[in-house]
Amino acid sequence: MINLLDLTYDELSEVVKLEPSYRVKQLFAGLQSGYKISEISALPLPVREALGDYAVGVDIDETFRSVDGSEKYLYRLSDGNIIEGVYMPHDYGNTLCVSTQVGCRMGCAFCASGIGGLVRDLTPGEMLGQVLSVNRSHGGTIKDRKITNLVLMGSGEPLDNYDNVIKFLKLVSSKDGINIGTRNISLSTCGIVENIYRLADENLGVTLSVSLHATTDETRRELMPIANKYTLAQLIAAVKYYFAKTGRRIIFEYSMIKGKNIDYFDVVRLERMVKGFSCHVNLIMLNTVKEKNLQGCTLAEARRFSERLRSRNISATIRKSFGNDIGGACGQLRRSRINDKKTTEKGEKNE
Repeated sequence: MINLLDLTYDELSEVVKLEPSYRVKQLFAGLQSGYKISEISALPLPVREALGDYAVGVDIDETFRSVDGSEKYLYRLSDGNIIEGVYMPHDYGNTLCVSTQVGCRMGCAFCASGIGGLVRDLTPGEMLGQVLSVNRSHGGTIKDRKITNLVLMGSGEPLDNYDNVIKFLKLVSSKDGINIGTRNISLSTCGIVENIYRLADENLGVTLSVSLHATTDETRRELMPIANKYTLAQLIAAVKYYFAKTGRRIIFEYSMIKGKNIDYFDVVRLERMVKGFSCHVNLIMLNTVKEKNLQGCTLAEARRFSERLRSRNISATIRKSFGNDIGGACGQLRRSRINDKKTTEKGEKNE
C-alpha cells in the first residue's frame, strides 16, 4: 500500500490524479497538517472515500507528560510496530526527537533502543508522520507549525537507513510542505564513515551530531560495536570533511561513564582530537538502563570534566536532560510496552 506521506507534491500529483487539479493542493495541505484523508473537509466526500485505501501518517498511541514540559510519545505504525519520540520545549522554539528505524542494530552499550535488534527501517512518510502528528497535537498546521527544530536522535541509526532519511529531510524541509529548514535539523550518527562523506556531498546543511563517547579505540569498542569497523582516526577524518564541505559546526555527543571515559587523559586526547575545526562537546549524564551494566558519573564529576575541557578551550556543556520522570532514555518506553505485552501474553497462556 502506498503511503501518501512518502510522496513529494509532484509525486502525489502523479499518483493521485484528481480533477480539478486544485484538489491535489487541498489533499497535500491537509496531509501536511497531520489530517487523515477522512478529516480533510475541503475535499468532497466522494473524493475522500475514493482515497480511503491509501495509508497516511502514524498515530500517537499514548502521550506521557513530564513535569519539565516535555512530552514522550509512543506511535503506532500501520503494521502494529511501536516507535517513540520526544517533544522538548525551549526558549528558542520547540524541538521534536524523531525515530528513523524500529529498533536498532548498532548495539551501543548505553542505549535501550538496540535491545532486541533492528526490526525494520522507517519510510520517509513514517518519519514525516511523527512530525505532523505532534505538530497537530500542539495546534499546528502547514501554515502555522508548532515544531521548529528536529533532532534525528530517536530509535535507530539514521545513516543506516540512508536513502529513506535523505528523502525525509527533503520532504520535511520542502517549501510546499511543513518547511522546517535543514539548518534547524540535527542528525545523530554513531559513525558510519562512508555515509558521513555521502551526507556531506548532499549539501543539505543539517547539523552533524556524532556519538563519540570515548577517546580511545579500545574504550569505544567496548561501548560501541561500530568501532570495530571504523577507527577514531577514520571517524574524525570524515567529520573534518563534513565541516569543510558544509561549514556547519560539528556536535560531539559524549555520555559520561564512571571508570570509562572521564579522566584527565580523556581530556588531553579529546583536545588533540578536536583541533582544527569548529565543534562543541555535548556532555550527557547517563540515563540508567536496567538491561545495561554501566554506571553514570555524579554531577560533581560531570562538572569537573566539563571544566577541564573548557580550561583547554574546548567548547563543552552538560546537556539539559528532559523527561527523566517518563522514561527519558531512548528506547525505554518502547521496551516497557514490549515487556508488558509479553507479560500479558504469558499470563494468558498460563490461564
